[in-house]
Amino acid sequence: MLALIAGSGGLPAAVAAAQDKAPVVCALEGFTPEGLEVDLPFRLERLGTLLEQLQDRGVTQVCFCGAVQRPAVDPAAIDAATMPLVPVLMQAIASGDDGALRAVLGIFEERGFTVRGAHELAPGILAPEGVLSATWPDDALCEDEKRGREVLAALAPLDVGQGCVAGAGQIWAVETVGGTDHMLATLPPAVRKTRALLIKAPKTGQDLRVDMPAVGPDTIDAVVAAGLAGLVIVAGQTVMLARDETIRRADEAGLVLWSREPN
Repeated sequence: MLALIAGSGGLPAAVAAAQDKAPVVCALEGFTPEGLEVDLPFRLERLGTLLEQLQDRGVTQVCFCGAVQRPAVDPAAIDAATMPLVPVLMQAIASGDDGALRAVLGIFEERGFTVRGAHELAPGILAPEGVLSATWPDDALCEDEKRGREVLAALAPLDVGQGCVAGAGQIWAVETVGGTDHMLATLPPAVRKTRALLIKAPKTGQDLRVDMPAVGPDTIDAVVAAGLAGLVIVAGQTVMLARDETIRRADEAGLVLWSREPN
């Protein structure tokens, strides 16, 4: 049996819809998935109890999908089943994103659960390769895409983020703890005078079973609001939700939507 360890957004529902049998839906408190009823809400302080509940239900596979942020932990709320996990959880909270995810995955795997990627369970959610929009990138945008990709590759060992904004030969922003939305909302005003791109790519060596870059209609809206010229993602390594609507909004705004080949 499959359980989704779900966060917010539409990805958990897309994965659930691709299954022959309805999965058990678990959700971290404060991060409710769209369009799904939650079977087992939980807090990090009761993770040990959640693991026991999943085992009692016969769950053997788990899929982490949806957006979450690191929650605050109340030491007084940690239950007895979770107490043995505290050293690992504390190390995870203090680590970068990749380190935290590896620690949490390790907890589930040590309990005998197989971790499945959302793209394994629902292959149709992956972005296909090619320029998906009616507008194609010109030479200048191609150069900016190359520069942005090089910057992301250089920063990957630092576990910083999965995106940057590049335009007119410059890097205008790099995604950090606040995520893509925060990066786009805090761009310098001058970026609107360039034809800049949002470039998203998984970090080198990243475990694609979790935290794969994801885009959708809301991403296009954010790119438009930021005054950018387009969005570049990596084919086969990016989740694209509501693909037809995402492409439609890109075309409506005259944006470049480019799903390039992996390196």
